[in-house]
Amino acid sequence: MNNTALITGAASGIGLEFANVAALNGFNLLLVDINEQALEVAQSSLQSIYSVEIRILPMDLAHQEAALDIFNYTLNENIEVDLLFNNAGFGNFGYFTQSNWDKDRSMLQVHMITATELMKRYLPGMTSRGRGYILNNASVAAFVPGPLMSTYHASKAYLLNFSQALANEVRAQGVNVSVLCPGMTKTNFAKANGNENPNIKFNIADAKSVAQFGFDGLMNGKVVLVPGFWNKLSAFLPRLLSRRRVANMVGNIQRKNHAKRVDGKAVKGISPV
Repeated sequence: MNNTALITGAASGIGLEFANVAALNGFNLLLVDINEQALEVAQSSLQSIYSVEIRILPMDLAHQEAALDIFNYTLNENIEVDLLFNNAGFGNFGYFTQSNWDKDRSMLQVHMITATELMKRYLPGMTSRGRGYILNNASVAAFVPGPLMSTYHASKAYLLNFSQALANEVRAQGVNVSVLCPGMTKTNFAKANGNENPNIKFNIADAKSVAQFGFDGLMNGKVVLVPGFWNKLSAFLPRLLSRRRVANMVGNIQRKNHAKRVDGKAVKGISPV
């Protein structure tokens, strides 16, 4: 199966919408997600619309061997990956001292280690063929320190910096590397973290437009992709203010969000000094 787009976190949200865009543009699909039932629904829905080949691979990307298992699957099935979208991810909303370490560790594994290993394994094939596309889903959070989501912001900053460096390394070999940095988007992300009623609601994008923006930017060879005026402003903010002041601003917003949690985990926070 040639001309294949491998998409992680593909069962819903931005990943599923990106699958629609990729299929519309003639890519065969390999959809990876931890939710097997949702993957099957996505596969059935996509197959009813597009004539491309669509395969699914249920996988927990927090597993240490996940990237190798995916790579071996594509080798055994003769699947040539020409587009890799590292989209899978989740957050851990709350004070670091009170957060669950297993969840933090799993998140860091998914965002950084598994995503990086997938790039490490698929890039040689792309460079040898002289063509390929890699899109990493970071976040506008990558540009700023994020109290109450400290590990999430830090892991996204890794993806941003790594993607920019990698894009510089492989561009001459015919491979486009881009990093998508959306702001709040209508997915299940916020609800899963007990933050489904944020104080700032005017800047929430839909997953379809974010996916299209990411695909277009990737195909056009742009490296850092920030959709929306307010997100661009947020990304630029650390250039205007000190990082300490930005951290205080973000922390104040997040403390207000945390106080409104509906999952019973809200606690009284400590004001920044």
